[in-house]
Amino acid sequence: MVPSEADRTDDPDRMAGFRFIDKVTVLLVSRYGRWACGWDYSVHNGGPVDAWCCDAHSVGEAQETAERVVACLLEWRDWQEDVAERFEQLAPHPDADAEDRSWHLERAVTRLVTAVVSSTHAESSWYGLCETTLTWFLTSTGLGLEEAQKAVEAAIGGRFKSHVAPAPTLVDRVGEDLAIRLTGRGFYRER
Repeated sequence: MVPSEADRTDDPDRMAGFRFIDKVTVLLVSRYGRWACGWDYSVHNGGPVDAWCCDAHSVGEAQETAERVVACLLEWRDWQEDVAERFEQLAPHPDADAEDRSWHLERAVTRLVTAVVSSTHAESSWYGLCETTLTWFLTSTGLGLEEAQKAVEAAIGGRFKSHVAPAPTLVDRVGEDLAIRLTGRGFYRER
């Protein structure tokens, strides 16, 4: 599956590497399931995977490339498992009142954004993974996908930038905005 050096060198539109990544993704998904999508979500492109750079720098000899793909897949899975554990720890109790739910949501946003910034090193387009992670969190608490996406988009509203870790005050504000939008209530600081 690995494109030869000649194929990669003689590839003016750089599609050989993309075709390779697509083939590997199809193989991994067919073997392990949809969670494998994202195995190549490199830190350089706003993802949490350090072992992959890009097709031009990460695809080499077959054995070396295969080992790198395995390392990436494991790194991606570790990140997903870490996030899933955080979701469980941060989720509001199903019977929480609006104030408690607001507190939990704000706290979750703060912790999840911080985790994404740490994992991505706030590289290029890191906020895309942040939006996805927050959306996943909200859907894990029972919110519908479309409503979760709208809430996250409204809360972030273009305030995060590539190559810039957000100030704690900005992260706090995003958390407050999301929590208030979803519950209609601020939490204990308003009292």
